[in-house]
Amino acid sequence: MKYADVAIPVPLQDTYTYSIPESMEGLVKVGCLVNVSFGKKMTHVGIVVRVHDSEPQGFEIKPIMEVVCEGAVAVESQMDFWKWISLYYMTPLGEVFNAAVPAKIRHEQGTARRRRKVDLAQEPTLPDLQMMDAGKLSDAQMRAYDGIVDAFADRDICLLHGVTSSGKTEIYTHLIKKFMAEGKQVLYLLPEIALTTQITDRLSLIFGDCMGVYHSMFTDVQRSNVYKRQLSDNPYRLILGVRSSVFLPFRNLGLVIVDEEHETSYKQQDPAPRYHARSAAVMLARMFGAKTLLGTATPSIETFHLAATGRYGYVRLSERFGGVNLPDIEVVDTARLRFQHRMKGAFSPTLLEAVEGALERGEQVILFHNRRGYSHLLECRTCGWVPRCAHCDVSLTYHKGKGGAGNVQMPRLTCHYCGRTYTLPVECPACEGHEFVSKGNGTERVEDQIAKLFPQARVLRMDTDTAHTRSAYEQIISDFSDRRYDILVGTQMVTKGLDFGGVTVVGILDADTMLNQPDFRSFERTFHMLTQVSGRAGRKDGRGRVILQTRSADSEIISQVVNGDYEAMYRQQLDERRMFHYPPFNRIIYVYLKHTDPVRLEQLSAEMGRQLTGAFGTERVLGPDRPPVSRIHSMYIRKFIVKVEPNLSTALVRQQLNAIRDCLLSAPTTSGLTVYFDVDPQ
Repeated sequence: MKYADVAIPVPLQDTYTYSIPESMEGLVKVGCLVNVSFGKKMTHVGIVVRVHDSEPQGFEIKPIMEVVCEGAVAVESQMDFWKWISLYYMTPLGEVFNAAVPAKIRHEQGTARRRRKVDLAQEPTLPDLQMMDAGKLSDAQMRAYDGIVDAFADRDICLLHGVTSSGKTEIYTHLIKKFMAEGKQVLYLLPEIALTTQITDRLSLIFGDCMGVYHSMFTDVQRSNVYKRQLSDNPYRLILGVRSSVFLPFRNLGLVIVDEEHETSYKQQDPAPRYHARSAAVMLARMFGAKTLLGTATPSIETFHLAATGRYGYVRLSERFGGVNLPDIEVVDTARLRFQHRMKGAFSPTLLEAVEGALERGEQVILFHNRRGYSHLLECRTCGWVPRCAHCDVSLTYHKGKGGAGNVQMPRLTCHYCGRTYTLPVECPACEGHEFVSKGNGTERVEDQIAKLFPQARVLRMDTDTAHTRSAYEQIISDFSDRRYDILVGTQMVTKGLDFGGVTVVGILDADTMLNQPDFRSFERTFHMLTQVSGRAGRKDGRGRVILQTRSADSEIISQVVNGDYEAMYRQQLDERRMFHYPPFNRIIYVYLKHTDPVRLEQLSAEMGRQLTGAFGTERVLGPDRPPVSRIHSMYIRKFIVKVEPNLSTALVRQQLNAIRDCLLSAPTTSGLTVYFDVDPQ
């Protein structure tokens, strides 16, 4: 009798063993999909991880019900990578499989119980690489390119630290061409789907049908077609995509490029696996013996530390392409201006003057505000009551909404955590008052205010409300690039490497939003965000102007942004992290507990705390703490922070944490408790 270990998409153990019926013995192979029963009534499509003849003991073995498709849907190197993701990020292999393989492929058996072969149709022949023109590099770009090639001779990983608008994409293009000419595949990662629009247009002119694009805004059919093409004998030589692209099948990977490597968007939060695509990409490249290039204007502290200590190669590109100057950054103290009653809504006189000047010259403006909606909250004018989400521990954001062709939206209150919407209150439940005032500014309100102040200007907004589909993303970027609009109001979407040649003025409306977050990375993130959004100004013609509005004008981090002094920020943050045992000196693992009963959760958290401190010591464990948002989807949340020194065995730490979790969950009193880990949180 033959048996198969099958990974199925459930948040429990890695694999489950099933017997292979004689009629299927020639069909069940590693990497193929099978239909199996799970529990009393459920069935799942899983992937075969191992075929063997060792009969399991101690439990009933169920047979495989059906082979979903003939042939493997994953190659050996790909499955080895999945196993690493599962092990390192402490998540069951079935959840990795669920994230990696598009749903259409996982469920291609249709309604009938029959075997179906995955279609691996051949694509047109690849174009001649010699006809690809990647353009000419400037002297500074050429020095950086040569520096990267030299670094790759000694090390597998190199950091390209290039200022905004220095032309890093052109360097990437030449490196892609070099590795493809050597017969290698290339993976080019971007942190945001919005970025793929501009870069796809640029790269498709050079690489044509050699390039495939892969991200979640594509339909499942489009994603599965790219996946199948990668399994075929004629795969794409270049994949351009976001974090999920690391799960695709590769057979001959030679180069991985992680653009804007500092971006927190590379970290998957929910659902599992909670992996970091930058770290995963480094491991993927290592498995192939490939090279990894990390590029950014503002390196993460962990990455820069690895470069500074010689573990990564390092190349600096300190001048903008075409000799364009870095923007002039002016700091405006909004606390003083509000005291003097000189602010007009969200805008200082300095910013309004800069916007007016840009519009008179026929130039474009970007206004950055990292809060969507119309206002942070509604408040009863009489008693101060604030509407809150019934399922999450947060106040509701007021969305004013507006009509459009086929897209009429009514005013509403929205929870930005669970997504539920509520109608506006007519009467205050606390005092029966009928007057409500909106507090704080969101991108909707900023859009309204700037449109009233400059009625002649054409104003466009980019946030997750207006750019919720792929076509909406692309339309906004296209319209602003083609100068159909004068002012772009946006959240952090506008900070991530977008190239708009007509922009000369950037307004940062409230830098303090990021500074005041209760997180050890808040200053680093503030430096990244403000530097990146400032880099959108003056990218082609003349020096740009950035108006940075803040209530913390004397803050050291603001001074570092104004002076472009990354090294000063790095040294300061490194000293603090060394003192308090944070990365890069210690690894961090968050342990989350969730339950619908807050009293029961407190009891279970106390027990978890006793076990964690018993295993790791009080100096390595912080918590249990209430996160800033301590209830989401009606689940109350508690969090522990476990700090792990680099010399501690990763396998031993993982073993201890899993044992503590399993011990806690095995008790009959823990029904309804969820426990999970977030390794290397961002």
